[in-house]
Amino acid sequence: MLDAAPRPPPTAADRSAVPGILPVAAENLVFEAGGRRLIDGLDLTLRAGTRTVVIGPNGAGKSLLLRLLHGLIRPTAGSISWAGRPADRDVRRRQAMVFQRPVLLRRSTAANMRYALRANGVRGAALGRRVEDWMRRADLLDLARRPARVLSGGEQQRLAVARALSPEPEILFLDEPTASLDPASTLAIEDLIQRAHGAGTKIVLVTHDLGQARRFADEIVFLRRGRVEEVSPAASFFERPRSDKAQAFVDGRIVL
Repeated sequence: MLDAAPRPPPTAADRSAVPGILPVAAENLVFEAGGRRLIDGLDLTLRAGTRTVVIGPNGAGKSLLLRLLHGLIRPTAGSISWAGRPADRDVRRRQAMVFQRPVLLRRSTAANMRYALRANGVRGAALGRRVEDWMRRADLLDLARRPARVLSGGEQQRLAVARALSPEPEILFLDEPTASLDPASTLAIEDLIQRAHGAGTKIVLVTHDLGQARRFADEIVFLRRGRVEEVSPAASFFERPRSDKAQAFVDGRIVL
C-alpha cells in the first residue's frame, strides 16, 4: 500500500547543492517561417527566483519564444544559453512545458504521471509515492484509474501541470495554461504553479489575462512584433509602462 503522507516539495536550498541551469539567455534570436520573420533579433535573460509573465498582442511571438527556449524548435539565427552553456541533455531534463491544450497519453490519469516520472529516472517505491503525492496535490487522486482523455478540461490541465512538475524541474514554461477554463479551475492551476514557485521552480508564464498577470507576476516581459519592448518589475509595469504601446496594451486598446 502506498504511503498516505505527501512528501514536502523540495526547497530552494535542496537544489542549491547542484549547479543550476539558470539564467537562460537569448541573444539576437531570430525565427523565420513562411517567408516571415516572427522573432526579430530578440534579447532576453531570465533569472532564477522570479515569476516571469510574458504578455503582448496577438502575433507578438509569445508562444514561439517559449518553444524556442524549451528547445522544441530551432532558431533561424542567434543563440540560447543556459548558465553560459548551450542546451544539452541535462538542461533538457531539468525543464518542462505545459501547453494551452493538454497533451495527454491514451492511458489512465495515474499512468500519465508514472510515464513522466519514469522518463526522469524515478523507480521503485519512490515512483508510487511521487505519483500519489502529485495526484493528491492536483486533487486527482479519486480519478487515478480514469482514462486521462475523458477528464474535464480543468482536470486535464491540472494533470498536465502536475505531470510537468512531478520531476521537479528547475524551470517550467506555461503557454496560456488557464485559457478557456472556469475560475475554479484557473485558481487550482495557479495554486499548483505558485507552490512550485515556492519550492524553487522558475516560472515563465504566457497569458492574455491581465488580471492573472497582475496577481501572479514578479516580472513582466512585454513582447511586440517579435521583439522585447520592455522588461520591468510587475508593479512598475502596471503603474507606468515605459512605452506608449505597452500603456495602450494595459489600457485594453488595440496594439499593432
